[in-house]
Amino acid sequence: MNAMNQAIYDIGVVPVIKLNHPERDAAPLAKALCAGGVPVAEVTFRAAGAPTAVRLMCEACPDMLVGVGTVTTTAQIDEAIAAGAKFIVTPGFDPELVAYSLEKGLPIYPGCTTPTDYHAALKFGLEVLKFFPAEQSGGLAKIKAMAAPFPMFKVMPTGGINLKNLADYIASPVILACGGSYMVTADLIDNQKWDEITELCKKSREIVDKTRGKA
Repeated sequence: MNAMNQAIYDIGVVPVIKLNHPERDAAPLAKALCAGGVPVAEVTFRAAGAPTAVRLMCEACPDMLVGVGTVTTTAQIDEAIAAGAKFIVTPGFDPELVAYSLEKGLPIYPGCTTPTDYHAALKFGLEVLKFFPAEQSGGLAKIKAMAAPFPMFKVMPTGGINLKNLADYIASPVILACGGSYMVTADLIDNQKWDEITELCKKSREIVDKTRGKA
C-alpha cells in the first residue's frame, strides 16, 4: 500500500462530513476528530461550503488527512486541490474523474459495487475502492464475494456502518477502513457537541484496534 492508504488503514474509520456552517464549525470539528484519534475526514460536496471547510480544517490541524467526497465534476477536483484536499472520493465510478484526479497527483477512491466497476478500476491501477452504499448493496457478504475474483483491492465501505457493525467489517482483511457519519451527524455538528464527537471517535478506534489486535 502507498503511504496514504496505509495511514487510512491505521486509523480504520473515515468520518463522512457535511458542514452547513464551515466558518463556525470546521476548525473545532477537526480538533475534535484528532482528539479522538481519528485525524482523517471526507468532507462532502453535498454542502456548498466544502472547499472552505477543507481549507479551515487543514489550517486547524495541518497533519490531518482531509479529503473531499461526493465529487461529480473535474471542477470540484480543482476546487478540492486549491483548498488543500489530500484525496478524492466519488459516489460512483467515472473514468474521466479517476483519470483527472490521478493526472493531478491526488489519490481517488471511486464508488464501486459491481464486477464491471472493479474491472474498470483495475485498468487504472487503483489499490482501494469505495463500496457505496455498503449495507444497501449487499454489505460485507458481497464485499467478500467480490474479493474472490479481485483480491488485489482493499475496500472502504460507506453507508449503514455504525458502532454496532464496525467490528464485523474491520475483521475482514479486505477492508481498508470504514466510512461513516455516525460520529459526525448533523445534530452533533450543528449543536457543536465536540466532546461527544471525540468520544465516538475514541470508541471507534478502540473497536478498530481491538479487532485488528492492536489494543
